[in-house]
Amino acid sequence: QVQLVETGGGLVQPGGSLRLSCRATGYVSAIYKMTWYRQAPSASRELVAAIARGGTTTYADSVKGRFTISRDSAGDTTYLQMSNLKPEDTAVYYCHADQLDAQYWGRGTQVTVSG
Repeated sequence: QVQLVETGGGLVQPGGSLRLSCRATGYVSAIYKMTWYRQAPSASRELVAAIARGGTTTYADSVKGRFTISRDSAGDTTYLQMSNLKPEDTAVYYCHADQLDAQYWGRGTQVTVSG
């Protein structure tokens, strides 16, 4: 079992920055990929960024050059540094963990870009 808790969301003006954190507890060593998703009102959940155990990263085209995914050396906290935020980045951001035989979701953290 893995538990995921996201923090760091909030209200920010366009052009501003936020850093989201996702702390994983439990059987963390079995996680091979961590992913940030987001879901805007009346929209489907979409992949934002992912980082694999070896460090390979993947980004949605809409966030390339603005968002950076990373993790700490212990491997239990994954970050999403978001810069030059736009109103269309407004969404609930969810953390997701992949294991070979299971997947886990956090409860999400709200990011609102308005000003």
